[in-house]
Amino acid sequence: MSSLIPAVMVPAFIPSPSQGVWHVLGVPIRAYALCILAGIFVGYWLGRRRWVARGGSAPVLADIMFWAIPFGLIGARIYHVVTDAELYFGEGKHPIDALKIWHGGLGIWGAVGFGALGAWIACRRAKVPFLAVADAMAPGIALAQVFGRFGNYFNQELFGRPTTKPWGLEIAPEHRPAGYADFATFHPTFLYEAVWNLGVVALLLIVDRRFKLGHGRAFFLYVAAYTAGRAWIENMRIDTVNHFLGLRLNVWTAIILFVIAVVAFAISAWKRPGQEDISTGTASGGTAEPEKAAEPARTEESEKVEESDPLEESGKVDAGSTNGSPKSESPDGSRD
Repeated sequence: MSSLIPAVMVPAFIPSPSQGVWHVLGVPIRAYALCILAGIFVGYWLGRRRWVARGGSAPVLADIMFWAIPFGLIGARIYHVVTDAELYFGEGKHPIDALKIWHGGLGIWGAVGFGALGAWIACRRAKVPFLAVADAMAPGIALAQVFGRFGNYFNQELFGRPTTKPWGLEIAPEHRPAGYADFATFHPTFLYEAVWNLGVVALLLIVDRRFKLGHGRAFFLYVAAYTAGRAWIENMRIDTVNHFLGLRLNVWTAIILFVIAVVAFAISAWKRPGQEDISTGTASGGTAEPEKAAEPARTEESEKVEESDPLEESGKVDAGSTNGSPKSESPDGSRD
């Protein structure tokens, strides 16, 4: 019987998608953009659940994300263009291509940095504690990155060195960098980072549930955990980037941010232990400060009482006196 069962051919590599763009009624629908949008959606969904669970207001968070998301997208593109300027500027290049975000090219460092700036501005306007928002959104940011990395898969970009491992990623000849035309499969660094980020999400949720991280510590832990993985994954990639002192620029960025995040986490735990309460005030949709109790209304009678002579009210004024002062008695009993 077994000889009648047709053999199932399992490829010894991860095949690349046949296409990354679909046209619907003449409009190009790009997988890269869909992955980014899916990441934003699930990241906000998780952050919203955490924010509301702590007592925060969902509409308040939505207003903050209205600032953070556009800032993040713009910042991601700015970081990529600045750090890879040779791709867009110079002889034979087309600077207008720097605006074509749908072709790929978003830097996570710019996304998080500018997104945090947008959120900070919104928090200042709404009088909401910024670090509480950062803590609530931290696992969501890592989850968004998981989906975003699959955009690189559809674009067949940002892969690693050649490999013959069963999980090697097949790359079409037109997407292979110079010097690697004879290699068909490469390390799927997009997948490595996606799996690592799933671990970061789990780490943040578990640690936060156990220790109730507050005052930015969940966000600092996210930065430290992500950069620890990004450093070694970045070293596997073979795309052309700028180097500094023998290391890729993104590796240096990961190292510096890791150190800053660890120090910030330690300082926060030392100076501000515990978790801030966001169940009251503007974070919960209330007012910034409790209203002061209204003072009792002033009436004409109360004003007359305040203006009356206290000596007359105490009965110490002699009714027969002409000048309103009490009469004194001499030692022999006669009146002055």
